[in-house]
Amino acid sequence: MRVLIAEDDAISRRVLEVFLRRWGYEVEPVENGDAAWERLQREDAPSLAILDWMMPGMGGVEICRRVRELGRPTYVILLTARTGSEDIVEGLEAGADDYVTKPFNREELRARVQGGRRIVELQRSLAERVKELEQALARVKQLQGLLPICSYCKKIRDDGNYWRQVEAYITEHSEAVFSHGICPECFDKFVKPELNKMNGSGGTP
Repeated sequence: MRVLIAEDDAISRRVLEVFLRRWGYEVEPVENGDAAWERLQREDAPSLAILDWMMPGMGGVEICRRVRELGRPTYVILLTARTGSEDIVEGLEAGADDYVTKPFNREELRARVQGGRRIVELQRSLAERVKELEQALARVKQLQGLLPICSYCKKIRDDGNYWRQVEAYITEHSEAVFSHGICPECFDKFVKPELNKMNGSGGTP
């Protein structure tokens, strides 16, 4: 997973980068808020961002607001030296998902990033599931509407004006698989007379 780090202090930025790479993340470090905002607007933006509250240019809180206005599901962790409850509330109301206070504890940071990663992966899984359901619904919709069917042989006329067996048409337009059998009515009407003929002629049913 790619993680964006926006931190104007070179030492703090380097420490964050080393830790995250050691934990298996791909890191994109930037040194100010404007660069962070530019990265987060891209189609291939990182799924998780660690933003310093106070930076040259755009601050972390303002970036949070803009990211949420875009409708992006980016998971945002704010880095801040502020510990007052009103400051934390301000950051969360701006759209931050979590925060880490400076100087940060390495294990706390790791735990919060892991929590963000789990949420991002869950969001991706849900998005894929929604896509699968939309595709399934689209396939079902293909079987709706008026279908010309022969009154005698029960074949269906497809979009190419060809007459096809019902099971062939449905199999092509859905995920249904047919298992053929004989209903009681057809058994009495078609199969039983044949069996009686065989018995009457000395055959074995």
